[in-house]
Amino acid sequence: MQQLATTDGLTGIANRRQFDRVLRLEWRRLAREELPLSLIMFDIDFFKLYNEFYGHLGGDDCLRQVAGAIATATKRAGDLAARYGGEEFAVVLPNTSAEGANAVAQQICDGIASLKLPHARSSIGPYVTLSCGIATAIPSAQESPDTLIRSADSALFQAKTEGKNRICHASSNSESSPIFM
Repeated sequence: MQQLATTDGLTGIANRRQFDRVLRLEWRRLAREELPLSLIMFDIDFFKLYNEFYGHLGGDDCLRQVAGAIATATKRAGDLAARYGGEEFAVVLPNTSAEGANAVAQQICDGIASLKLPHARSSIGPYVTLSCGIATAIPSAQESPDTLIRSADSALFQAKTEGKNRICHASSNSESSPIFM
């Protein structure tokens, strides 16, 4: 019963409820230990167009494959891959620097590229791509995990605004890494 309450029924990874719970727990734990917490947020580029072209069953299959690639790249026991909502995913990386989070994000994007999921409606290329936003903080009791979510979401928005298929970091708005697949 616990697994049903914490797992996304479509993708098999953690759901939003579990994401919120784990992020809060890690925020409090790492605030005590004064260690970094990183958050990566991903969005499948042009997913609405994907769904319209391939249908909802095709879209569901795409979501499952993307979730699998994300879960494969999160290897440590404390890391959490979650479906944040719709075509958006998140990865919680306790005790991970911005550089470490960037390496995980790049590994996930490389994993998606290796799947070569056709995307006939993408203006970026012939395959499914991701936009990624990364935020890293040393949690404090004076702030909430919502600040980390807002920062990662802002970096994700920047990645999408700059042309999609790239990784952006909240710590430096000018820092952006295009991903060529």
